[in-house]
Amino acid sequence: MKRYFSYLVALVALCVVSQGPMATAQEAVSESELIAVLVSADSAKADKAITCKRLAVFGSAEAVPALAALLTDAELTSWARIALEAIPGPEASAALREAAAQTQGRTLVGIVNSIGVRQDTEAMPLLAKWLKSEDSDVAEAAAVALGRIGNLESAKILSDAFTEGTDAQRQVMSQGCVIAAETLLAKGENSTAIAMYGVVRNANVPATRKVEAVRGEILARGVDGLPLLFEQLQSPDRAMMNIGLAVARELPGTEVTKSLMAELEKMEPARRALLIFALADRGDAAALPALAAAVTDADPTVRVAAIEAMATIGDASCIAALLTATTDSEENVALAAKQTLTAMTDASVNAELVKRLQEAKGNTEMRRSLIELVGMRRIEASVPELRTAVLDAASDATIRQAALTALGETVQLDDVTVLIEQVASPKYAEDAEIAQKALLTAAVRMPDLNACAAKLSAAMRGKSNDIQRNMLNILAAMGGSGALDTVGRVAQEGDRELQDLATQLLGNWMTVDAAPILWNIAKAPKHEFRIRALRGYLRIARQFIMTPEERLAICQNAMTIIERDAERKLVLEVAGRHPDLEMLKLVVSIGQSTPALKADVTATALAIAQKLDGSDEVLALLAKIGQKTVKIEILKAVYGAGDKTKDVTGMVQKCVHGFPLITLPKSTYNVAFGGDPASGVVKKLTIDYRMDGKTGQATFAENAAIVLPMPQ
Repeated sequence: MKRYFSYLVALVALCVVSQGPMATAQEAVSESELIAVLVSADSAKADKAITCKRLAVFGSAEAVPALAALLTDAELTSWARIALEAIPGPEASAALREAAAQTQGRTLVGIVNSIGVRQDTEAMPLLAKWLKSEDSDVAEAAAVALGRIGNLESAKILSDAFTEGTDAQRQVMSQGCVIAAETLLAKGENSTAIAMYGVVRNANVPATRKVEAVRGEILARGVDGLPLLFEQLQSPDRAMMNIGLAVARELPGTEVTKSLMAELEKMEPARRALLIFALADRGDAAALPALAAAVTDADPTVRVAAIEAMATIGDASCIAALLTATTDSEENVALAAKQTLTAMTDASVNAELVKRLQEAKGNTEMRRSLIELVGMRRIEASVPELRTAVLDAASDATIRQAALTALGETVQLDDVTVLIEQVASPKYAEDAEIAQKALLTAAVRMPDLNACAAKLSAAMRGKSNDIQRNMLNILAAMGGSGALDTVGRVAQEGDRELQDLATQLLGNWMTVDAAPILWNIAKAPKHEFRIRALRGYLRIARQFIMTPEERLAICQNAMTIIERDAERKLVLEVAGRHPDLEMLKLVVSIGQSTPALKADVTATALAIAQKLDGSDEVLALLAKIGQKTVKIEILKAVYGAGDKTKDVTGMVQKCVHGFPLITLPKSTYNVAFGGDPASGVVKKLTIDYRMDGKTGQATFAENAAIVLPMPQ
């Protein structure tokens, strides 16, 4: 039976989600044809179930008798109810009432639920009778149905039965009473709803129902429900306290906000902090005075809660309290205050902070906090004050350094010179590192990178190597053509120490326009760092997006000056990463001129050939390095160490393409072969194969290139 029912569910689900031509065709079927399916003795139950589903959309009173006949069928009753719940008119309601008198157990529960969905007032006498049923499921369904009907008569039936019933009966009926109260409240019957909620709240019913009743009664009473709300906020029962906090967020009105503010003073710190968050979620600015007072609370948890709440609803009126908190002895309180002041979106906050910074001359601690804040908020209007703090000979070191950091976040191009000067000619040695970081922060966010680079470049001239190194590092972090020109000039014209740094920076440049400069250095026969430049030049070809022609030109240029196999291998790596016919030609030429790289050339050429079309030209190129296509059969492949191995024959067989090189789909053996058979141990791959009719065996160290030798 279970299997058959599952089949019905799956089939109906498939029908519902289908949006294809079949569904369209079914929609064209008339209601009479659908009814015929229900009344036919030859129709399968699965077909009847689907038909019920369709009648929920297309059915009318004409379909009710056929559907009613299925209500007592345990397998089809739920499908019939789906349609009857949706079909308008008194006929469907009458059919459900009539069927209810002939059923019991789960079938009756379902029909009672449908009566509730239809809010059938004529069924109230029957529902009142079922409230006293010995079957608790039936009684509960009747209570819920009366609750859904939700008129004064159904509420009285429920209320009387609830009052007169036993504790066990009240527990069964409690959900229906709560639903009745919700329905009545929605209809404006507040007094009756409040009474229903109160009956449930004061009864011995499940905790969930009590919580629902408390919430409902407070909301129904409005301002008059505040005493009940406060009772929950102080409750030792966590569920009741939580529902109190939830309702504190829901209950509308400034009067409620003010009452909650007054209640704060009566609560222990942990609960006070929770209520502060609830006040913030109300979004009512009337709570701000209470939050400002809480910022000075004796308990740091409360102070943090009040500060974080201000981030949600705070405005410029909170600044004084928050600024005081930025100097709090508790580090987490001070940090929370700074974060809140940074996050506040009130447009007047910036102007107020700048005004206070201008006035905070005698308070070092407060001035430093304000400087940090204008930097965190990136307030450009604060730049004059920050410049003054940096240049004032009487400034405290912590003030100067905070101002330098803030300038890094706020200064614009016209004022960036103040930072450049602090890096180029630092007045105080202890400020140098802070100034460099600030200038870097400012430089990388400049809209006009080239204009900023020009200022940095000009400031470098005539300075010590230490200062020039700092400037070069900042230019490299900025990027852009102006920065590249300066770094490139130093790499070619500077002294050895600066050339060393500049060529390192060029070798890691993040745009392809560094290639010409690197090439100029690489081909300069007397440049000490030409090899480094050459490797950086090839890195650009290896890593950056460019046309195949541009990449090939870089490799061909490099080959005209390469003197070492190490750099030739880099060219092979570029070719392997970006395979095409021209790259294959270049690889073959390397193989012909450099016998010592035969193994590397062969591996690269075969890898490229596998990704090309196997044309005569490709085969001819491979022949020039002694390679030709061969017939390879993988007989067995085993990967692992000792007795911990796994058979990987199938995977290796998939990677054979007619050349001795076998390229796995992943970069490591463990990943390619679906796991590590011997963790923590160096493994090997052993392959038994047949090549052009000759059998052989080859073993490869873990992650080595797999090139099968021709068997002897």
